[in-house]
Amino acid sequence: MADTGQAIHRPMRLVAADGSLGGKLLLILTGVGLLGAVAITVLLAAVIMPSFGKLERQTVDGHIDRTHVALNEYASKVESSVRDYGDWNSSYAYMGKPSHAFEVESFSTLALVNLGANGMAYVHNDGRIQIVRWIGLDSQREEPALRQRFVNAIHALNFKKVLAGSNSAAFYLKLGDALAAVGVAQVRRSDGSGTPRGYVLIARRMTSAQLSKLLQLKADIDVASPVAENEVISHSDTLDIAVPVAGPDGVPVASARFSVPRTLSILGRNMLLVAVGGTILLLVIMLTLLRRMIGRLVLDPLNKVEQHMQMVRASGTLGILTSIDRRDEIGSLVTSFNAMLSQLKDLREQLEVQSFKLGKSESAVAVMHNVRNALNPISTILSHGSAKTPAVDRKMLDRAVGELARGDIDEARRQKLATFVTAALDKDEAQRADRAEQMEVGRGALHNVLEIIGKQQADAHARPQLETCDITDIIAQNATIARYSGEHSIAFRFPSRPHWVQANRVLLSQVIGNLFSNAAEAIAASDREGGSISVSVTERDDGKVQIAIQDDGEGFDPGNTPQFFQRGFSTRAHKSGGLGLHWCANSMVAMEGALDLESEGKGLGACAILTVKAAPAEALAAMGIAA
Repeated sequence: MADTGQAIHRPMRLVAADGSLGGKLLLILTGVGLLGAVAITVLLAAVIMPSFGKLERQTVDGHIDRTHVALNEYASKVESSVRDYGDWNSSYAYMGKPSHAFEVESFSTLALVNLGANGMAYVHNDGRIQIVRWIGLDSQREEPALRQRFVNAIHALNFKKVLAGSNSAAFYLKLGDALAAVGVAQVRRSDGSGTPRGYVLIARRMTSAQLSKLLQLKADIDVASPVAENEVISHSDTLDIAVPVAGPDGVPVASARFSVPRTLSILGRNMLLVAVGGTILLLVIMLTLLRRMIGRLVLDPLNKVEQHMQMVRASGTLGILTSIDRRDEIGSLVTSFNAMLSQLKDLREQLEVQSFKLGKSESAVAVMHNVRNALNPISTILSHGSAKTPAVDRKMLDRAVGELARGDIDEARRQKLATFVTAALDKDEAQRADRAEQMEVGRGALHNVLEIIGKQQADAHARPQLETCDITDIIAQNATIARYSGEHSIAFRFPSRPHWVQANRVLLSQVIGNLFSNAAEAIAASDREGGSISVSVTERDDGKVQIAIQDDGEGFDPGNTPQFFQRGFSTRAHKSGGLGLHWCANSMVAMEGALDLESEGKGLGACAILTVKAAPAEALAAMGIAA
């Protein structure tokens, strides 16, 4: 039987302990809060960010449209100026018969500055350039390099394709690293009549500064890497936009590049962060309030109930819980709890009365059981003594003595009679000695009976007193008695040196006697004429001494071990009560020890294992015994 004792229970706080109701509720609330925050974040992101993204795309489209409008308007102004020169009688006459006077008047620096034009040229229908000029508007000086690039660009133009049946057109030309808006018109009379005599071109340079002024933001003209279509590159805080600038054949010759801040996206992100932050803060506040309310309304009352249960468990006093007066589920729980305590109090009082009566009855039965086991050897000795025949036939002995008293018998006959008488006397003496030995064993068994009864009377109302005793001596005494407990021959083996333990000598002797008796019955039940009981004693490092009583009897099924310690259980059909092992186990627990049974199966014997406290060193020293 395993050692028993009172388990130590620490008070449990429902609002803090892992796995407690408070911890679970806190975990659930935290999970709900996190899920709510995630859900709200996703919802707000799904509503706010797409809306601001759409607004941002509309803003980008507006910037692109405005850039196209600005570029077209800039080129349209150049086209309007060149149309005036194309539909002009002076231009028509000049192309028919060029004159130096017209060139001086219309191609002067002042004329170009007044037109706001950098370059101007007259070209015949066959592609010959009649006159061309290019100046810088700021410096009002000739710019030969750009003039030559302008000339090269004119030679590369397909005027019919550019005009596409119209009288005038406007487009952009790439002049090296410069970009110019060019207007071209057919040279006709002022009323538009007459066969066109050629073309007139006016070019106005488009710079980054001019584009920035048109767009009202910082912009750049990029002629090195023109884009084929509108391009938008997103950064965290800005958008880089590139708008293609179309040439005379519609192929981009440059890009108008500028950056705009992502004001709407930043605003959307900020609004999302504010909304999410506010929502999370609100959830935290709500969860905190819920946790406090749950703690005050649920967990605190449950803690009071739990603490009261701990108090009842520790003190055994079934007091009523009166500190909670509510009319909800908690109040109903407290009412039911108090009703249960009242019922338990009544049941405990009834159980104490019944336990007292049962204890008296069981104690008496246990004592009688142990007394019966102690009287068995006496009964066996008396049975053996009464069944034995006299060692010598009395009539034969008397006749031999009578013959020896006569003087007329011969010496040989006298010698035989004397030898017979001597042998008879020796045999009778041996029988007397054997009877005396058996009587001594019987006297010891009777002493055990009287000691059991006396000890029961002395300790009827007290816990067994523990003392220092030699377990080897107790084993030897009970082994001597057990040899006469049945009719089968039993060989005993046990240690010879002393082993000192802390126990009640009388109780421990009764337990060992019971176990020897059970082992002897198990050997007898195996249908053999004899058997053996082996006892080993082991002193453990944990301050305990283990006594193993091994027999080679019938054994038992290991699965039935717990039943053997139940009150009233017995494996013998001819025995009643079944208090032996039940009493032994309780007695070992009372001595702060334990009793266990082991077997490998039917027919393989059994082993009873006793565990008792080792005698303390100071007790052995007081007795003059070396530890």
